[in-house]
Amino acid sequence: MELTKADLHREVLKAKDELIALCCDLIKIKNQSPIDSQRPAIDFVRAYLASQGIESQEHIGDAGEAYPIVTARIGSDEGFRVVLNGHVDVVPVGQASGWRFDPFLGEVVDGKICGRGASDMKCGLAVLLFSMAILKRSGAVLAGDIRLHMACDEEIAGTGTKWLCENGFAEGADAVMVGEPTGHDTIEIGQKGILHLTLTAHGVPGHGSTGKYKGENAILKLARVLLHVDRLTEVAGHFDPEQAQAVANSKIIAKRTIQAPGVGDVIDHLSANVGVIEGGGKINQVPDLATAKIDVRLPYGTVREEVVAAVDDMLAQAGAEGVEARYEWIAEGNATDDASPLVVSLKRNIEAVWGEECLPAYQWASSDAAHYRKLGCPTIQFGPANNAGIHGYNEDVDVEDVVRAAEIYMLTLCDLLGVE
Repeated sequence: MELTKADLHREVLKAKDELIALCCDLIKIKNQSPIDSQRPAIDFVRAYLASQGIESQEHIGDAGEAYPIVTARIGSDEGFRVVLNGHVDVVPVGQASGWRFDPFLGEVVDGKICGRGASDMKCGLAVLLFSMAILKRSGAVLAGDIRLHMACDEEIAGTGTKWLCENGFAEGADAVMVGEPTGHDTIEIGQKGILHLTLTAHGVPGHGSTGKYKGENAILKLARVLLHVDRLTEVAGHFDPEQAQAVANSKIIAKRTIQAPGVGDVIDHLSANVGVIEGGGKINQVPDLATAKIDVRLPYGTVREEVVAAVDDMLAQAGAEGVEARYEWIAEGNATDDASPLVVSLKRNIEAVWGEECLPAYQWASSDAAHYRKLGCPTIQFGPANNAGIHGYNEDVDVEDVVRAAEIYMLTLCDLLGVE
């Protein structure tokens, strides 16, 4: 007798303690990028898969031997093809004095799993691994396959998933589910693109004692330009009519999450952050060179010519001669249709498990999901999260959130792979 969707749902709930233990074991591994070796985490994941009867492979991508990539596969050769994507590396913990508990505690305290990576994204990764394990050992008949893609350099270089996509590992994927943290009130179905903009101001050197009268200060010239950087945020994206609901959802999620005046515009307008300023060499010399590096995020549909025109206008408004702009286009804004079978199934299952509305929405940042969407693969992000601790102190995630995420992943995989 073949297992049903309800059977597999019950299997998840029966094994929930195993899931939580897996989360804790992953968090206890100290693999901060780029401080620590990723080898203990890689070996742990491969050993877990092997213990579940799942063969895995290790690949060396663009990041080299220190940051290997792991793939695995279960299911049949014919049918629907699903990719589960995640990363095992975590950001550094920072100052130990900022933590209320050991950053690598990996224990449950007051209903929360505590430690670095709990939300981003060791618990999300555990859900992916656990889902494959349940399906494998249950003997469920899948009308298709599930492929695991796991990187360990996402928090630094982010080349692991890119390498997989460029080397055929995502070929033919009908759905991609990235376990990055979102919380249960939203499904991330689109992201902004990325532009790295560098402004370079050229001046004329001179002795600092005569700076007002001799020389041309490149730092001051650059500063006049940066006073106008917010003009770039007037550039808007271009969305199709059928994307209107997702845009509206996105503004709601942004307001809930960031809680700042006017923050809804971060979804459908360009954002610009001056992240690095460099200039000068000596305090007593008029600097002849200064640069600013600006992180620009591009809403869906943004045309590059619009951005260049906005930068030209900013420079003109500043009235600063001798300032050059250099553009490094990293990624375009990207999105998955909210009417796709993947999104429809996931939304239905989230709302059934939580009894609350879930809003498919676009993200104001970017992630590895963009690499799959570039290939035309319907891609979402969904994973357990407490957003307050991500990349900060005292990171944790609710046990309930993790268990329910596993329920939702199983129900959705059943929908996609023909288990009724």
